Amino acid sequence: MAACARFEVTKLDANISPDQARQVLSMLTDGGSMDAINTPLALRLIGLAQELGEEALAQRLLDHALEAAADDSERMWTRFEGLKMANASTSAFEQLAETLSEAEGVADLNAAVHHHLALMFLAEDALTEARAMVQRSLAVRETNNDREGITYGLALLVAVAKRQHDMDTAIAAGTQRVELLGSMNKHTAKMEALADLAHAQATIGAFEVANELFSESLELATELEDLSGQLVARWGLADLAEIGEDYETAMLVLSDCLHAFMAENIPTPAAVRQRIQALTALRDGGAAGDGQGPDEL
Repeated sequence: MAACARFEVTKLDANISPDQARQVLSMLTDGGSMDAINTPLALRLIGLAQELGEEALAQRLLDHALEAAADDSERMWTRFEGLKMANASTSAFEQLAETLSEAEGVADLNAAVHHHLALMFLAEDALTEARAMVQRSLAVRETNNDREGITYGLALLVAVAKRQHDMDTAIAAGTQRVELLGSMNKHTAKMEALADLAHAQATIGAFEVANELFSESLELATELEDLSGQLVARWGLADLAEIGEDYETAMLVLSDCLHAFMAENIPTPAAVRQRIQALTALRDGGAAGDGQGPDEL
């Protein structure tokens, strides 16, 4: 049932309109056609149905997935999806995890359940529990050589460690994530991981290292023509320049960001223009900006 490991989350493709997605769902599920859908496909379609607001259809797909399950592995994957749909408590997921610890051939599901538990504990600010769950998930994925799953686990470990103010772990896990993504040629994910790692390095005062990482992230973002990635990297570089009281460089970096948006005929985020104005005033002896970051745009 390894195929189900990738059905945890399904997103609506940016190139497909909601109407087109509904047509695909209708074609697959109307009438008696659902009988031809196996459990892995049903579980994958649940995420799409939910994204389209088709909750009744999502429940029908879940019921069908359980009915069509070919083995215990598929039944447990369906149980996991059902718990998520029901917004079950952490104790319900912990019971499933305990069941999986005694089962064979469900390593991917075991890792997914512990990862989900980590997210739930993180949302509750139960950081010790979140860290324990993500470490268990990572251990399973490393044993199973699930490289893509490991990158997800490392990203979550970084988030938890940052919340715990454990920057040593955040940087170590972030570095491992960057290296793994590079070996997998996951360029967009690496771009994001580099910026995240740069922020962590800047937090401990390693500004030169942070500058190199933000610059590498920017280079990838430019190659990928990813304006969001360019904004994050340039904002970080401007932060570093401002820390060094090099306001001219900070202004130039943000001006490049402004021009990148203009070249694509996309409105420049207001915070970019506001920060350039604030930096101009600061350079000329005025007040500093309000420190708003790109995540707050």
